[in-house]
Amino acid sequence: MNILIGGAWPYANGSLHIGHIAGLLPGDIIARYYRAKKDNVFYVSGTDCHGTPICIKAKKENTSPQQICDKYHNEFTEVFNRLGFSYDLYGKTTDKWHIDFVQNFHKELYKSKYVYELDSPSAYCNNCDKPLTDRLVIGTCPICGNETNGEQCDFCTTVNDVTSIKNPICSECKNPVFFYNTKHLYIAISKLENQLRKYLDKHNNWRKNAIAFTKRYIDEGLKDRAITRDLEWGIEVPKQGYEKKRIYIWAENVLGYLSASKVLCEKRDIPFSALWKDNSRHYYVHGKDNIPFHTIILPSLLLAHNQYTHLPDDIISNEHLTLEGRKISTSKNWAIWAKDIVEKYNPDSIRYFLTANGPEKRDTDFTWREFTERNNSELLGTYGNFVNRTLLFTKKYQNSIVPKGVSDIAINKLIENTFIGVSGKIEEGRLKEALEEIFSLIRFGNKYYDTLEPWKTRLNNQKECDNAIYNCTQIIANAAVLLKPFIPFSSEKVQSWLNLDDSWSIKKVEAGYTLPEISILFERISIPSQPLP
Repeated sequence: MNILIGGAWPYANGSLHIGHIAGLLPGDIIARYYRAKKDNVFYVSGTDCHGTPICIKAKKENTSPQQICDKYHNEFTEVFNRLGFSYDLYGKTTDKWHIDFVQNFHKELYKSKYVYELDSPSAYCNNCDKPLTDRLVIGTCPICGNETNGEQCDFCTTVNDVTSIKNPICSECKNPVFFYNTKHLYIAISKLENQLRKYLDKHNNWRKNAIAFTKRYIDEGLKDRAITRDLEWGIEVPKQGYEKKRIYIWAENVLGYLSASKVLCEKRDIPFSALWKDNSRHYYVHGKDNIPFHTIILPSLLLAHNQYTHLPDDIISNEHLTLEGRKISTSKNWAIWAKDIVEKYNPDSIRYFLTANGPEKRDTDFTWREFTERNNSELLGTYGNFVNRTLLFTKKYQNSIVPKGVSDIAINKLIENTFIGVSGKIEEGRLKEALEEIFSLIRFGNKYYDTLEPWKTRLNNQKECDNAIYNCTQIIANAAVLLKPFIPFSSEKVQSWLNLDDSWSIKKVEAGYTLPEISILFERISIPSQPLP
């Protein structure tokens, strides 16, 4: 089966923090799982280079937007590699293949009955002497009353229209803005309401936040959205008379899932239609503030274009991760930067905690105390200890040879049921529950080891000792396979020790197999004396 997994494209206006990683990590877990099942996986993402934040950043650092994009793209790539993200393609929205695809898509889109021209008000700052994008206009949200920009409210997640916010001012000089009429292309999302509502009704499997937010947007009345902007930085609008305008970022960057997967299809000699028209399954992984762009904007673009007919199947929309009880704030430097934490800690420790404590259904909190405690008690104490005491026992007392034992029927059934349960939960995006089910198997293994006491029976009942070590080895082998999508680095070690392949299937380590050298899987960590940040 063809599986598309799209991770949200992070803005290249600053470093990634742990909240970004927590929101994107489910995509890698799901991708690794489907690859192990031998499905044809297209796991794509990239760096979003055309947003107004990049221009603001470039101005502050007295450099060009392209240099800013290249700087952070390289940093993002390094972080994702260090954490084991297995993207099949991680690009940039400034890549030629993306620009070409977007422009060709828009050329066809403009022929649609859902796209029209309209003279509409655009914001301008006389003091700065320049037109203002939605993000550069700030004011009061008409829905919740908090400060917002003209694009989207950070408090209530309302997708704004720059003309609807109250008391609009320029975000740079804080002077009032005025509006002038200019011609733009619009997509008639309002005319797609029935199709979008039917689409939503078919997906009661989405996370509650995705269902609730999307329903709210539809019920409040969908508004047509401009798909062009008066900008100098971005993809040029492929239409005569629009030479000085650029494609609106959210009519462009969500198409990155298509442009990147098209590159992969060409490399793999697979028809693009096999992924975007025929039977396949599409996952989109992002934070809850990106929900409307994946459940309203992207489907609207696809419906209006009417060539790529596969709408998003699964919306993996995480809630927020807070830090020590406070909202992560990059402006106030209240964040743990991903580039810093990957330098100091085992990537599997980071991946484990951000999954086990992931904000799947509600906001969750990162604390240094819980991070260290869960690493030491669960990864090291429960899993690492079980692996090492079993395999090192074999090294020390059985000449490194897996003993001949009687396969325990109850254990075999437990392993089988765990595979079934974990598979279903991963496919549904219930990753915390999947991880907990695996650790239930591991805790069973520890209890089994303690009950059979091989350190005692080796002295007076070798057969019983052999049975214990043999069956514990089988639990370890299968736990490593089950954990591979979640904590790939340590799992690869165990798989190499036991000579296991990468397939998602029940494993059996044959009696008589000789173990290689065994090392410690996880190190004990302590709360940093000067924690980040």
